[in-house]
Amino acid sequence: MMRIADTLLPEWDRETAVTRRAVERVPDDKLDWRPHPKSFTLRQLATHLVAVPSWMPSIIGQEFIDLGDQPASTPAESRNELLGRFDGHVAAARQALAGADNATMLAPWTLKNAGAELFTMPRAGVLRAFIFSHMIHHRAQLGVYLRLLDVPVPSMYGNTADEGGF
Repeated sequence: MMRIADTLLPEWDRETAVTRRAVERVPDDKLDWRPHPKSFTLRQLATHLVAVPSWMPSIIGQEFIDLGDQPASTPAESRNELLGRFDGHVAAARQALAGADNATMLAPWTLKNAGAELFTMPRAGVLRAFIFSHMIHHRAQLGVYLRLLDVPVPSMYGNTADEGGF
């Protein structure tokens, strides 16, 4: 029987490689730019995006996380800092995922906030929704920011107007 982790690892490798290409485009001189007063700054968005993979080892290794106990991410000061954080988080996440057996992946995991349960799901589902999809969502936001800043948007699932042309 195939391990659940083995079905997720190729997707993880692809999605993190695509995400890294987008983060590589973040312009250092625009980190405090935001497209709208209600939006994150580019710095806040990119800092959050590169932090998402850091949650995977805790999801795999612990029965729950309480958001009330989690420190806020320190805003990154540069694209190089973003990339360094991302690379470290991705490597640790991949190692945790590669080591996860099916019993671990199917075991329930809970997200709490100040002790109150927000949801409980099997870890495999949490990784798909709370890590993979969450990262893809914020990467898409980053793509919009890049477009609005006239920074070439990298290919993600096919050609872009900047790479490969339409």
